[in-house]
Amino acid sequence: MSRKVVRLTLDHLEQFDAPCRSCLFWELDPVRRDRVADACPEKDAWVSEVLREWGSCGRVVLVDDVPAAYAVYAPEAFVPGAAAFPTAPVSADAVLLTTVHVEPAYRGGGLGRMLVQGMARDLIERGDAGAIEAFGDPAGRGGRCLLPVEFLGSVGFKTYRPHPLAPRMRMELRSAVSWRDEFESAFGRVLGAMRPKSARGPAPKATRASRES
Repeated sequence: MSRKVVRLTLDHLEQFDAPCRSCLFWELDPVRRDRVADACPEKDAWVSEVLREWGSCGRVVLVDDVPAAYAVYAPEAFVPGAAAFPTAPVSADAVLLTTVHVEPAYRGGGLGRMLVQGMARDLIERGDAGAIEAFGDPAGRGGRCLLPVEFLGSVGFKTYRPHPLAPRMRMELRSAVSWRDEFESAFGRVLGAMRPKSARGPAPKATRASRES
């Protein structure tokens, strides 16, 4: 079974049949949400706008080339729904993680962690953020479009602004840089040990495209 993380596109989004697909909680303010008759085209328009004005705003995990999970993230300026929370606003140096969805058939396999790592790698390479923040759900029900605090904690987030209903969680990208360097170093050692001596030589330099794939 092959698994890889790629950039989110509108074609990927079309293949997910999930409540998040037609949810505009983060993308629009309450007044505009009430006026929308067809949510999916509005969601697509939002993704297109963020791609055009800021850049990649999501990651998808493909399992045997089938979209199995996705995450969406963007600066708070593109996420008016965030203003509704008592622990808002998001820090000026942070990008907001709004959505992590894993298709039911693939849950429990670590795809959520892969998405967060792929998002962190993207932001580190772009260099336009110092952290990732998210509003958490302490009850773990995933209600109100929030991510469970337990999940966020398990992938590297820490409570940044406590609240009984909607704590704001934060992951410093500096720690993600350290994790990435340690992982790539360990992977290189394992790869070198597995290669025949006759085939060993200077390791090829990783390119941006190879890291994103």
